[in-house]
Amino acid sequence: MANDSNPSNFLAFLHTIVIYLWTIVGTIIFGLTAILVSFFSKTGNSVHHVARLWGRSILWVSGLRVQVVGLENIDASRSAIYMSNHQSNFDIPVFFSALPIQFRWLAKAELFKIPIFGQGMRGAGYISVDRRDTKSAIRSLGRAAQSVREGTSVLIFPEGTRSSDGALLPFKSGGFVLAVDAGVPIVPMAVQGTFDVMPKGRKIIRRQAVRLVVRPPIDASAYTRKTKNELMESVRAAIQDAMAIQTEGSGRA
Repeated sequence: MANDSNPSNFLAFLHTIVIYLWTIVGTIIFGLTAILVSFFSKTGNSVHHVARLWGRSILWVSGLRVQVVGLENIDASRSAIYMSNHQSNFDIPVFFSALPIQFRWLAKAELFKIPIFGQGMRGAGYISVDRRDTKSAIRSLGRAAQSVREGTSVLIFPEGTRSSDGALLPFKSGGFVLAVDAGVPIVPMAVQGTFDVMPKGRKIIRRQAVRLVVRPPIDASAYTRKTKNELMESVRAAIQDAMAIQTEGSGRA
């Protein structure tokens, strides 16, 4: 995994091993805790708090701190659909740690098959979408729209997968159908730096500056299913702008 003759590479290799070990152990500990808590939590909020601790523990072991720009664009008093680019496996603990709100993931069904982790996701009320089964995916989006209308915020990666080069991939339409049906704002966001921490296909993890940029919400109620592509382009432009922002922010996680 690393060239031992280079001290910095060897230290990165050792650091990576520690992170992998803690991720496994932490997922078991926090996953089992989440499953247990889910039996006593009607809303799933307590389970989400457990997941937040899991994310923060991974960032702490990894030596990463997250700078948050644009917290004023988040209205915790109302539900919204949060959409972001997807650059790395580290995006997930970053969002758990940095977003000061309750939210639920809209995630691919494969993640729910991971032992303990998947059970914890179900206990938190996260929403599974099987992209290989159109009818099942439509039902999942319907349940998600109902949850959002009832006050639950949802976080989506509209690209559907991690970028292999850091550039923004084409968007899937499902999240925009959800936003139009729910009639709530979309909050565009961009995570910066996680691609350099651990890009897709690389095993070694490196410390890098990480920033989360939150842009002003876009009112999805002004669009219909027929005009959802216009909404998609507006959100895409906002995320691309956020990916390019380099100013100092207003908070840390």
